[in-house]
Amino acid sequence: MTKKHTYGQILKSSAVIGGSTLLNIAIGIIRTKAMAMLLGPSGVGLMGLYASITELTINIAGMGINSSGVRQIAEAVGSGDTERIARTATVLRRVSIFLGILGAVLLAVFSGPVSTLTFGNDQHKFAVTLLSLVVFFSTVSAGQGALIQGMRRISDLAKMGILGTLFGTFISIPMIYFFREEGVAPALVLIAAMTILTSWWYSRKIHIFTPSITASQLGYEAAALLKLGFAFMASGLLMAGASYVVRIIVVRQVGYDAAGLYQSAWSLGGLYIGFILQAIGADFYPRLTAVANDNNDCNRMVNEQAYVSLLLAGPGVIATLVFAPLVIALFYTSQFQGAVEVLRWLCLGMALRVISWPMGCIIAAKGAQNFFLFSEVAWTVVYLGLAWVCVGFFSLNGVGIAFFASYIFHVFMVYLIVRRLSGFRWSAANIQLSFLFLALIAVVFSSFYVLPPLLAMLVGALAVLLSGVYSVQVLLNLVSLAEIPRPVLKLLQWFRLISSSSSEYDGLEPMGEMEADGTIVGNKPSACIKALLVAFMLCLVFSMWIYWYQGGYGWSAELGAFESKLETLLSIFLRK
Repeated sequence: MTKKHTYGQILKSSAVIGGSTLLNIAIGIIRTKAMAMLLGPSGVGLMGLYASITELTINIAGMGINSSGVRQIAEAVGSGDTERIARTATVLRRVSIFLGILGAVLLAVFSGPVSTLTFGNDQHKFAVTLLSLVVFFSTVSAGQGALIQGMRRISDLAKMGILGTLFGTFISIPMIYFFREEGVAPALVLIAAMTILTSWWYSRKIHIFTPSITASQLGYEAAALLKLGFAFMASGLLMAGASYVVRIIVVRQVGYDAAGLYQSAWSLGGLYIGFILQAIGADFYPRLTAVANDNNDCNRMVNEQAYVSLLLAGPGVIATLVFAPLVIALFYTSQFQGAVEVLRWLCLGMALRVISWPMGCIIAAKGAQNFFLFSEVAWTVVYLGLAWVCVGFFSLNGVGIAFFASYIFHVFMVYLIVRRLSGFRWSAANIQLSFLFLALIAVVFSSFYVLPPLLAMLVGALAVLLSGVYSVQVLLNLVSLAEIPRPVLKLLQWFRLISSSSSEYDGLEPMGEMEADGTIVGNKPSACIKALLVAFMLCLVFSMWIYWYQGGYGWSAELGAFESKLETLLSIFLRK
């Protein structure tokens, strides 16, 4: 029996999250630019270290309830039991408040040792103590956000992110302007305060009655929440811990300015990919949880999500690679141009992250805690080991190289795990698309090490254009135009990628054939553009080979002599 595909739902959620992300990026440009101009690389590095401290503490204190809460709420909503939904939501709120207070107290008590461990002295003790408020606000906000996400109120989740970023920007910039580096910690507190206010405003719109819960019921529900949350907490702790340790490695081996460059590259490397990963977490993960016990549906949904994610991510990753110097100049200042190369290496890892994340959702949705913890520990060990070695050999660029290499390991490891858990297999369409985009990314990346910078940027811009048109045409083959959000539809009409009248397409089904795993592959999606992409890559590889041969073997002199002889022979021939 033909199963209904989920491409329309994926694109809808991606459009909502993507639209909010674009607004957040626009607001972030203002805030990041202001911070860079007011603080410089060392100040931005200090902000990154403070952020790592709070992130690490939040992951420890939060006990993963933001992720486990989403799963528990999604399961309760799927059951249709209003009593269960109300009970789960109430316990989630109470536990998040308790853990927020606990985390804030712990960071305040150990502020001295944390300052010494991070900076080598206790001069930042007061600032670290102040960060305890960030821990409290963020933990409570995460609990409220989990409720909104579990209820799949994607629109509210997007609005909450936009308003939190907007208010945080308006209130933090003046703080940095007047107090410079001394205002970094207070600015982070104000940003977190705006986040908790906006999350509270949207969570209160969810009308759930407050049930009467006994102490034993509260303990049972909290235990179930924390038991599942422990695996997520360990994962978040490992991620935050890895980020913290990598920054310390950079500070100790390269310096504070390098930490600022790394912070800027890390922020920009995940900027575009962030909205795809947010869409996976906000909408796809709760939907996958609802069908986690049905392996066929689970695997089909992952293949569909991965296919759309690759189509959306490919052109964006290539664009970040190509226009890295311009992106750095836009968001920061000329002092941060040293981050360009490490940003390009991080982009390679981000591309692989898009491949591994949908697969990893299978492990989380099935609640396979042992596999989940093993995969996170293994990746962390590999990443930190590579970072320590690569920074020693390649300085700051070593961090990006280590990140890229660690995600090569992560993709293969996660694939083997989910293959055992659910019998997951990549669809033929996903394999072909992965090879196409990964090859294109690799060729464009390599061109910046072989070709002159301007020429590399020009051919890279052509790659962005071709891959973008290809992705749009394939996506239009996957869904009917009636499923595309109206703002996106108008944009496609403006670029003349579809007819100016969309009403004639209403109700049309995707033009494609259904594979055994449920993946739809459009018939004639854009064979011409695909052929152009392949031809483009071959020509670019040939051009790089010519430039490499010319530089390594002095072919330019031989070529000049050959051309001179050819001109002489031609002139003799013409005289005759």
